[in-house]
Amino acid sequence: MNAIGAAFELVLQWQVFTTVLLAALFGLTVGAIPGLTATMATALLVPLTFFMDPVPAVGAIIACAAMAIFAGDIPGTLLRIPGTPASAAYTDEAYAMTRNGEAEAALGANLLFSALGGLAGTAVLIFAAPALAEVALKFSSFEYFWMALLGLTCAVFIGSAQPLRAFISLFIGLAIATIGLNNPAGVPRFTFGSTDLLAGIDFIPAMIGLFAVSEVLRSIASGVPSIGRLQTATGNIFKHWGGMVRTYWRQQLRGNALGIAIGALPGAGADIAAWVAYAVSRKMSRTPEKFGTGHVEGIVESTSANNAALASAWIPALVFGIPGDTITAIVIGVLYVKGLNPGPTLFLFNPQSIYAVFIIFVLANLVMIPLGWVTIKLAKRLLLVPRNIMMPVILAFCIVGAFASSNSSYGIIVMLAFGILGFVMEENRIPIAPCILGIVIGPMLEETFVTSMIKSDGSFLGFFERPIAAGLGIVTVLIWLSPLIGVLMRRRRAGASASSQ
Repeated sequence: MNAIGAAFELVLQWQVFTTVLLAALFGLTVGAIPGLTATMATALLVPLTFFMDPVPAVGAIIACAAMAIFAGDIPGTLLRIPGTPASAAYTDEAYAMTRNGEAEAALGANLLFSALGGLAGTAVLIFAAPALAEVALKFSSFEYFWMALLGLTCAVFIGSAQPLRAFISLFIGLAIATIGLNNPAGVPRFTFGSTDLLAGIDFIPAMIGLFAVSEVLRSIASGVPSIGRLQTATGNIFKHWGGMVRTYWRQQLRGNALGIAIGALPGAGADIAAWVAYAVSRKMSRTPEKFGTGHVEGIVESTSANNAALASAWIPALVFGIPGDTITAIVIGVLYVKGLNPGPTLFLFNPQSIYAVFIIFVLANLVMIPLGWVTIKLAKRLLLVPRNIMMPVILAFCIVGAFASSNSSYGIIVMLAFGILGFVMEENRIPIAPCILGIVIGPMLEETFVTSMIKSDGSFLGFFERPIAAGLGIVTVLIWLSPLIGVLMRRRRAGASASSQ
């Protein structure tokens, strides 16, 4: 109880409230602008957190990400341009409702079920994370090695619709993670005589480059297209809430469960959760023929899923130091900078900070409703900001942030190099998320592998001698073999069908 009381003391300060409020407004603004993602909003916010205490710094990121995910629904509903990738799954459905004159119902569903989904994910985070931390204290380098490898495997085989492209992205990230001094000899590796590269690639400017600068470059390459005009006026977004809760409570609960489960998988996140939830909603609906014509059922389930996933993605990040999605990958960098090294010991030695994070999660989802209502009312003005004015402002933010991370021009060079890399990858439809995971988890994978090999005197059997390590290893290998198992099962069913005829 002392830790909980200390957490409330950390949160109940005007500096924290002001920071969370400003970050929420920033997230709403960026998320409501088409093409600018929640991850980009988070990356742009990181340099400012350098000047904050740990709790307001983490609170700012929580509020910014939660608001940006919701705000991405606004341009998707009014203009058929999803503000964030997490909104893309149900953009056509919401836009169809706008064409039918039901924009207020679609936006009301987005706001209500986003807030409820976020609170559901937060509840699971509060109850599951401390229990998992107690289990994680029994982990050794063998278990952490398999956890890291399982996270990378999920990013390729589960978190992506195109495993080959995801593997290429992951390979790029792991290759980048090898730059610096090797483990354990400390010999320079791929540094090409540069003293700056001896410490490896700085995570913060790399993130800013991959997400924000690549978006600026893509806008330049496409000629900074206009985003168009609003389709219709919005009415009272609250008048349908009671009926939607009574009618679609099953879809809401199912969306929350899917979002929480997918969000907790390393490498998946809100984008995947929304797509899976929309597909499940259509398959299990009693009226699947209405989907695509402006039916709110799929919107309820998928928007419940993406905000629930946002909170549950923090479970592997806080407990194991393994990011659940790209946003928590950035968060882990901030936690290290603030001295809150993620892992089970964080729950043991600094529980008040963890409880403060939980409180801010609840606070952010509650203030989402009034702030979201105001944003919807202001959406017309936000959506008409010329992008040829917006992009130079974003690039200026990027340069300041990259310079602030190391107080040298080296950060700006890294940011620009990774901006070009991100642009080339996305132009070739190679996802960025597995690359991020490779950069973040690569050093942990190498360190735990080397440590485990030393402990087992070079024997690979040591990786399967402990029960939890063996279980994680078997699950990882089964996921690797899943494509081959699927092919064999399809051939077997085809053979059985042919013989029966």
